[in-house]
Amino acid sequence: MANQLDLEEQEQLDQIKHFWKSYGNAITWALIVVLGAFASWNFYQYWQRNQATQAAAMYDEVERLVSSADTAKIDRSFADMKDRFPSTTYAHQAGLLVAKHYYAAGNVEAAKAALGWVADKGADPGYQAVAKLRLAGILMDSKAFEDALKQLDGTFPTSFEALVADRKGDILLLQGKPKDAIAQFEKAFKSFDQRTEYRRLVEVKLNSLGVDPLAGSQVAGATNAGAGPVAIAPIPEGTK
Repeated sequence: MANQLDLEEQEQLDQIKHFWKSYGNAITWALIVVLGAFASWNFYQYWQRNQATQAAAMYDEVERLVSSADTAKIDRSFADMKDRFPSTTYAHQAGLLVAKHYYAAGNVEAAKAALGWVADKGADPGYQAVAKLRLAGILMDSKAFEDALKQLDGTFPTSFEALVADRKGDILLLQGKPKDAIAQFEKAFKSFDQRTEYRRLVEVKLNSLGVDPLAGSQVAGATNAGAGPVAIAPIPEGTK
């Protein structure tokens, strides 16, 4: 009986040896790949957290400098941030912040450059949308209407579609294209939530152009669509 067990154990051992001889290298390399991938993932997560921590600290510094209005140091800090942490949301937030500072200080070109960087390099669609809307507004103010419209081409997050349509309407109206402007304002009106205050502003624009969006008809006694300008509102706080 003992001999029979010994033979069975020896047979099993031989089978294991044969299996390992046939597949051992493949299994070893598979384990190396899996463990290597796991180690790489952990390192990447650590690197990401470290990048985010450093970027957050640098954003705080940029914010402090903006408050002190030290333009020279703002330039250096923002340039450093773009160089070291270009893919972080903190860098994109900093771009929007310094653009606002530049524009308020009268440095329109620097504001456009900062917004253009966020629009082109931003990884977050929301920050990209904000940058494009603000840049379109600046270009519109300088009468670069075609360039402003180009900023509003392409796909935007759903939550920005109404704002984009409204801004397009503003630009088209200034270009002397009231019919096209009305189409964009109507799109914006339909896209805004009924509880949004901005929707009322779009309604006023349409009324001034002779359109009642609620009734879908011409407003009696309203200004002819091509007769004159309509007040153009800024993008709501937090967006422009």
